Amino acid sequence: MARITITLSSKQDKITRKSPLLFRFVGGRDFIFRVKSGLYIAPNRWNADKEEAIEPRLDTPEKKEIVRLNKQLTSLKSTIIEAFTHADKSTVDKAWLEQIVDAFHHPQKYSEKRKEGFFEVFDEFLEKRKLSDVRKKNFKVIRRALQRYELYIRTTVDSDYSLTLDDVKLDTLQDLEKFLKHEHLLCQEERYKPIYEAIPETRTPQPRGQNTINDIFTKLRTLFLWAIDTGKTTNNPFKHFVVEECVYGTPYYITVEERNKLYRTNLSRHPHLAIQRDIFVFQCLIGCRVSDLYRMTCNNVIDGAIEYIARKTKEGRPVTVRVPLNAIAKEILEKYADYKGATLFPFISKQKYNVAIKRAFLAARLRRPVTVVNPVTREQEVKPLNELASSHLARRCFVGNLYKQVKDPNLVGVLSGHKEGSKAFARYRTIDEQMKTELVKMLE
Repeated sequence: MARITITLSSKQDKITRKSPLLFRFVGGRDFIFRVKSGLYIAPNRWNADKEEAIEPRLDTPEKKEIVRLNKQLTSLKSTIIEAFTHADKSTVDKAWLEQIVDAFHHPQKYSEKRKEGFFEVFDEFLEKRKLSDVRKKNFKVIRRALQRYELYIRTTVDSDYSLTLDDVKLDTLQDLEKFLKHEHLLCQEERYKPIYEAIPETRTPQPRGQNTINDIFTKLRTLFLWAIDTGKTTNNPFKHFVVEECVYGTPYYITVEERNKLYRTNLSRHPHLAIQRDIFVFQCLIGCRVSDLYRMTCNNVIDGAIEYIARKTKEGRPVTVRVPLNAIAKEILEKYADYKGATLFPFISKQKYNVAIKRAFLAARLRRPVTVVNPVTREQEVKPLNELASSHLARRCFVGNLYKQVKDPNLVGVLSGHKEGSKAFARYRTIDEQMKTELVKMLE
């Protein structure tokens, strides 16, 4: 049977005049240790025979303090003996005993730190990681998809299920991939409707192509790597989960001739459409992203050029893009010189802008067939150009036609805002037949 005896140290604190109480622990022949209890008392208040503090008769603050001390002594002795009873004896030594005493006085040091929830960490990532507004918005879409996945598992498998950083494994990612592929079907089932009422989207989930799913997992991997770097977890489920390479079709863009035909098409009967057509052509001539275009004002026109800081690089190393304006671009600016709005042109919503672009292409009879890869099935299909037209086609037009002339991606990248060596750059240009012919002639 383990026992503890208490003695008063001969040392005394010069200020408080109190001495430390010492414990002698005996738990058997191999377990005899002497440690400080962490408790103190004035020598004249200690009863060595009874091994307890002497309580004053008068009800004073000192009496309350000593009553509390006696209770602490009793409680600490019980804590040590109970811990010894249940301990693995191979781990018991003086350091073990000192830790029991320290934990008694400072339990917060030894209480298990509450694990942050998965979505708490996700929110901290969004707050602390430098992300552009567009990327932050994309991450929030993924966050909502993961919340719906969590609710889906609770509905189908485990009602107490919660996503945690430590518990996401290879099979979790594989299961999540299946959910993302079939979510557009799941949301139509009656039993899953509460999920979409709790975590709604602005539109019903649509079929996701593999490229979209790859992008989701690439961003999720970024979250996990950040969580590992910041000490939130040591778990990396992407060690064995391979994110597929995205597959893109041959880049397509409108030629200079097609762009000019669009600009010269008479849209006088549709003045609102003509405005959006002019904006699109202007975008074709400066090659910016639509998000950067919509932020432009007359202040971005400087000495015959457009200057802006690309929003995608704004949060990293800001780069000022300067694109000289050609005659058509200057002509379009002159058209809207009297516009008094806060922006460079009378912009409409980006969604309506894309609809207007398709209508303008149709009016200009720009309907040549284009072979593209279906993003969902990954099968090739042929579509008319007017159905594929969008604001992003303006950027393709700028990059593709410039690259055809100079064949230097870094030079074109200076004008388009692409970083040197950008992998995305290849998706904006193609090696056409004329360029191939010119290259072969170099061998003559």
